[in-house]
Amino acid sequence: MIWSVSFGLLALLALSLPVGVVLFLLGIGIDTFYSPFPLIRGLGQIVYSSSDSFLLIAIPFFVLLGEILVRAGIAERTYKSLDAWFSWLPGGLVHANIGTATLFSATSGSSVATAATVATVAMPQADRLGYDPRLFAGAVAAGGTLGILIPPSINLIVYGFLTETSVPRLFLAGLVPGLLMAVGFMAVTALICAKRPHLGGPSRSFTWRERMSGLRHLIPIGLLFGVVVGSIYRGWATPTEAAAIGVAMALVIAAFYQSVSFSMITEALLGTVKSTAMIMFVIVGAYFLNYTLAAAGLGRQLTDLLENLGLGAYGTLIVIIFLYIVLGFFIETLSLMIATIPIVVPIISGLGFDKVWFGILMIVLIEMALITPPVGLNLYVVQGARTKGSLTDVMVGVIPYVVVMLLMVVALVLVPDLALFLTNGL
Repeated sequence: MIWSVSFGLLALLALSLPVGVVLFLLGIGIDTFYSPFPLIRGLGQIVYSSSDSFLLIAIPFFVLLGEILVRAGIAERTYKSLDAWFSWLPGGLVHANIGTATLFSATSGSSVATAATVATVAMPQADRLGYDPRLFAGAVAAGGTLGILIPPSINLIVYGFLTETSVPRLFLAGLVPGLLMAVGFMAVTALICAKRPHLGGPSRSFTWRERMSGLRHLIPIGLLFGVVVGSIYRGWATPTEAAAIGVAMALVIAAFYQSVSFSMITEALLGTVKSTAMIMFVIVGAYFLNYTLAAAGLGRQLTDLLENLGLGAYGTLIVIIFLYIVLGFFIETLSLMIATIPIVVPIISGLGFDKVWFGILMIVLIEMALITPPVGLNLYVVQGARTKGSLTDVMVGVIPYVVVMLLMVVALVLVPDLALFLTNGL
């Protein structure tokens, strides 16, 4: 049954069917051929129970929060402010790409949305100032991946829901690894541009007055992040309540910049509905697949298979990491996460690993899938914002940043407290 399910998953995805449809079809197939009783009769109850959760309301709120900030023009102001502060580093404006992506990751919860926002603002500057197109585009694509690791993260909410893991703990666990990866991206950029200065564009300088003046545009983002994440950490609000507060604050920020209009609100709401509908369809499909897998005993079979290999806990973990890296070449990130959670997480728990820690490790591996061809969505998002050049430029440009992600995977395995030490009080 293990190989039948694996082949069925890959075959259906290869047909370019919507992921939610693939998950439902797999669930129905398992129910038909392997389940001792017809689970399809309870499909209505399964769909209702999987979507009737207060936690899931946080998803449209966080999507809407990011939509409002993007359409209010906050990205361009943030970008100019960070450019003034990072211009002295080797690579100059490339660091502003990563810094802006980091700040927007702390508000949007979506990697693709973060990459699209930064790419729209940044890519015209690459041509105007003469930066190396590969390094510049690669930094934008890699920086965008932080959107699903630095809280608030939609993917972490989905992981917490499907694995019954504390979302506040997941948010806190993702903070330090996310910031360390941002620093790693900037460090590798500085190293490359120090060795090859011609890649980093022209040297530019800003006065301290210009730098201090730009700080006022960073305050709203910092305040928004502090209120949303701080209220969750202090226990003053649930993730859903914090997301609602964040939406209200985003509207206030947009109004302060005189960016609120009927058309802006309409576009933000439509974008939220489209994104939320897609995510919820996939979640419900995954919940049904999880239910049929449990009923058919696939989790137990896979656990027995891995145990019989005699690899031990860490040997099995390495195999799982390798599988995620390989599958990330071919399967879209949210689909990869949701399709594998019902199978992998029970194995990880059975081996004695912390589910919160593994959730962060999984997200880092999935981030790699966002910038590795042929399915890496961020590659296509960044290429779409370019006026010239091939997709190959972006693919080559992300290689140094993929290395940083691999180093973070190693660091998390060797030092789990990188993800867990902030969560000890929860």
